[in-house]
Amino acid sequence: MFMKKIVRLSLAAGLIATGAVAASAQPLNPKECSHPIRVACVGDSITYGIRLRRGLDYPAQLQKLLGTNWDVRNFGVSGRTLLRHGDLPYWREKTFTNAQAFQPDAVVILLGANDSKPHNWKYHAEFAGDYADMVNVFRHLASQPRIFVCRPTPVPEPGNYGINEATEQQQINIIDYLADTMNLDKVDLYAPLKDRPQLFPDRVHPNAEGAVAMAKVVEQGLTSPGLIGETPGVHHTVC
Repeated sequence: MFMKKIVRLSLAAGLIATGAVAASAQPLNPKECSHPIRVACVGDSITYGIRLRRGLDYPAQLQKLLGTNWDVRNFGVSGRTLLRHGDLPYWREKTFTNAQAFQPDAVVILLGANDSKPHNWKYHAEFAGDYADMVNVFRHLASQPRIFVCRPTPVPEPGNYGINEATEQQQINIIDYLADTMNLDKVDLYAPLKDRPQLFPDRVHPNAEGAVAMAKVVEQGLTSPGLIGETPGVHHTVC
């Protein structure tokens, strides 16, 4: 019933017609670029790397894995929501503006954890529309970036800070739906990590080992999308 409601709302908002481009399994290739491929990692404290020493967050680990032909930037802001009506919307942050000014070739979106808090998830009917709007903000940049949407990292029971697994499962359904209808690349950060609760000592945020594990999954999504068990989305010739 929940997903039927989301589908109806998304159809009404015209989301399916947005970005209707044929899907491709072709990975991003630095050899196509005259500059290092710019990757914007958009997210909340999980991306920012709260409780980790500088340089141990997943975007920093991703940079190490990808090497000098890539330019990975961390645009995570702790506590922020994808929902415009959330308590701390990412939309209002200068970091969001900076991510656009970066003119990325690829955008990795990992938002939703703070949206799962009950006082934010009461606006769940707006999640699909707000998510699609954020995708389109990036999609319409002059750099025409490839958009990678992430299934959220797992939240070992009983969760923490109001962030909970049950709501994130609903978000996974929405993200999968948007990835399919908007022809987006999808990175699954849930399934590979769900049986490794030791990577999330406070049951939300990754430790250093968890950040490395996340970076490895995202790296695979960027460079070998056909290997992660998901249908890759739009391919733009970067640069």
